[in-house]
Amino acid sequence: MNASTPKAGRRRVVVGHGYLGSRVAREWLARGDRVWATTRSPARAAAMAADGIVPLLIDLTGPFPLARLPEADTVVWAVSPDPATGHHALHVTGLGELLDALPGAPRVVFVSSTGVYGEADGSVVNEDTPARPDRPAGLALLEAEACVTSRCPGRAVTLRLAGLYGPGRLPRLADIRAGRPLTGPPDTWLNLIHVADAAAIVTLVADHPAPGPLYVVSDGHPVRRGEWYAELARTITAPEPAWEPTARRVRGGDKRVDPSRLLREIAPLLRYPDPFAGLRDCLTDP
Repeated sequence: MNASTPKAGRRRVVVGHGYLGSRVAREWLARGDRVWATTRSPARAAAMAADGIVPLLIDLTGPFPLARLPEADTVVWAVSPDPATGHHALHVTGLGELLDALPGAPRVVFVSSTGVYGEADGSVVNEDTPARPDRPAGLALLEAEACVTSRCPGRAVTLRLAGLYGPGRLPRLADIRAGRPLTGPPDTWLNLIHVADAAAIVTLVADHPAPGPLYVVSDGHPVRRGEWYAELARTITAPEPAWEPTARRVRGGDKRVDPSRLLREIAPLLRYPDPFAGLRDCLTDP
């Protein structure tokens, strides 16, 4: 075992046991770590416990009982947006309550989004690009990033993830199967990261001896939306998708994400180094 190899038996808390967080939890369990994860659902808590995860029945928009949060080496905030709850209530107020209740001084990995960038001209964005979100979710995430950085100096790492895809999450799949026209300009850029690679990156950052405070996360291969959805159609043997003639700018704008700093400093070995490599496995992976 070398100095960079993580030790088994560490204590991890995953806030948000969803599409990404559940995979992070499974990776740590497989390593022999002890894992806690939050949920609001008693039924889901029972399923988590059966898998070996210690469930924390916590409403992320309510007060956090201090005694209910364990002292841990790592805390990952991987909470999906919830418009019904409210972006600010979840990612700013809820995050602040969590940080108030955390015992000890764990490393905090905050999963954010490249949606904090408002670029709509196809330009390249990276960690040095000023974040100017133009939607409520992006505004709330940017405020949350500042909160976790100021409250956990030297212990916080923010990961701005591009679009997650993987088994069970192929956007517009139902529309393509049904032959419905797609909205949004087909010539704009799409930035993606397979959920398996995103989970691996979270675990690498959590145990890195000296990570930077901020990384943008994608596979580094932006693809035109038209090319991506045409390949998706071919993969499922559907007709090539049609596009609405009055298509306007879609959610997420038009930008190209550059993850060079992440690839250089954290050096993840991507299982799916480009979106097309990942796409071919998404319909069969567990």
